[in-house]
Amino acid sequence: MDTIYLDYNCFQRSFDDASQIRIRMEALACQEVFRRAEIKRVRLVWSFMHQDETLMCPFPERKIEALRLALLCQERVGPSDEIYHLAKSFQLQANLLAKDALHLACAVQSKSKLFLTCDGRLIKQARRLSLPLRVMNPIEYIGLESEVNSGTDANVE
Repeated sequence: MDTIYLDYNCFQRSFDDASQIRIRMEALACQEVFRRAEIKRVRLVWSFMHQDETLMCPFPERKIEALRLALLCQERVGPSDEIYHLAKSFQLQANLLAKDALHLACAVQSKSKLFLTCDGRLIKQARRLSLPLRVMNPIEYIGLESEVNSGTDANVE
């Protein structure tokens, strides 16, 4: 079972402008990741950063939805000196924003296999780092999983 750390934008994507095809596809991909968590096909991580961003969210319906989705996360990550130092090194190496660096450090600390984000800039910056996990867009993840599963299904028949 894959352990996945979702960037906070994945918890909020369903509220974004669905008239844009890319956003609609990302929202569907995120929804599929949450569905897989519900049926225990993936393991999701919720960190202190998710909690902070949720508490700072000025929109009640978004806050409620993020907290509902947090219930699907089987693992929790709290703040630590190790996460802080790792995040600082990510900032220096890849010019990451503090929030992005902290989310990545939490993903590494949780030993996640994947870090999913809808932020193309973050994907490019994170790929400059030597990380023990893969960083990708949720659409890319769902596409890869579909390829793997269709390959498996073909072998079964």
